[in-house]
Amino acid sequence: MNIPKKSYPRIVIIGGGFAGVALAKKLSKQEVQVVLLDKHNYHTFQPLLYQVSTGGLEPDSIGYPIRKVLQNFPNFYFRLANVERIDTSCNTLKTNIGEIDFDYLVVASGSTTNYFGNSAIEKYSMAMKTIPQSLNLRSLILENFEDALLTSDLNERNALMNFVIVGGGPTGVELAGALAEIKKGILPKDYPDLDTRLAQIHIIQSGDRILKGMSKKASAKAEDFLEKLGVNIWKNVRVTNYDGKTVSTNTDLTFETATLVWAAGVKGATINGIDGDDFITRGNRIIVNEFNQVKGFDHIFAVGDIACMKTPDFPDGLPMMAQPAIQQGEQLGNNLLKLIENQPMKAFTYKDKGSMATIGRNKAVVDLKKWKFQGVFAWYLWMFVHLFFLIGFRNRMVVFINWVYNYIRFDREARLIIRPFKNKNLE
Repeated sequence: MNIPKKSYPRIVIIGGGFAGVALAKKLSKQEVQVVLLDKHNYHTFQPLLYQVSTGGLEPDSIGYPIRKVLQNFPNFYFRLANVERIDTSCNTLKTNIGEIDFDYLVVASGSTTNYFGNSAIEKYSMAMKTIPQSLNLRSLILENFEDALLTSDLNERNALMNFVIVGGGPTGVELAGALAEIKKGILPKDYPDLDTRLAQIHIIQSGDRILKGMSKKASAKAEDFLEKLGVNIWKNVRVTNYDGKTVSTNTDLTFETATLVWAAGVKGATINGIDGDDFITRGNRIIVNEFNQVKGFDHIFAVGDIACMKTPDFPDGLPMMAQPAIQQGEQLGNNLLKLIENQPMKAFTYKDKGSMATIGRNKAVVDLKKWKFQGVFAWYLWMFVHLFFLIGFRNRMVVFINWVYNYIRFDREARLIIRPFKNKNLE
């Protein structure tokens, strides 16, 4: 990898997500050598992926070069690599570009889509965990309406204009709200010769309410917002199969659609070498202690979505969201410096700053520790928080200007088919 040997301890970080970047920034000006490995050369602001999928933002608005994040920091090295195996016996990583040894290792590989073992759904559905996947979904949505213009088969046309979203969490809810707004304000103008009123948006939720991680009040209000936008919500329904045309469920309900978006869950993106029952728990996450140390190791850590840190408030592990990842990354930065200097580390304590979700124009729900509110003010707060956590002044300005423009004009001008997408499994 052509990384020079230095007298400083070498800390290797796998993953440039929220946790990995927060940790690297914390260590940036310390007397350590930091090596960050990621299969992409950019950090993705995942909470806004749905806006890329629906033409509200261009992908470079929510992506930021990892090298630029840390370009002014001494002793920092980035390599574009896919980590294939961790050799804990000799403290070495095996990657597609070679091997690298470490003094301290931090696994911040994040999460990936969880299909719960259903190979048919994995084969034919659309995921939305990365920028390329979001661009694929954007292209498919637009291509479906172009194809709907060309067919004289009513059933086929309806299937092309029907969208089924599996999962009623923030991702599913926000995507459904955005699609509903497109149906209402944009499609009639773009496709005047197509009866876009026939387009249907469905959310299928296996539980008894959407936004299960938020308060019941927030769930009820979000459901009310979505229903007023024309979204169909199906609760206590579980999807069992999808063949590229028909969605089957555990009930008598079936849905004909050319687009099934799978937002029903995620699992840890584990790496060979730290796997198996000794290390992995529910959700394919690595078991860590209160210092984020992997079980059985003093010098190997895991942070963010991949790490399962159980607490009395979170017996199944901290939530797989941005805030726990950022806080763990920052705290681990301090602890690694203490460990190097043979000082006692500080146990991690999660500070729950609340949760929020937007359902569209002037509609959002916010749960804070002491206050819970919905509507316009919640929507403004949602925008402010997301702008604040975006990396880079340019990204903040571009996103803000896009939001203002879209709000005033009721438009989404990034609805471009830059690279046509076809699911090869359907050919």
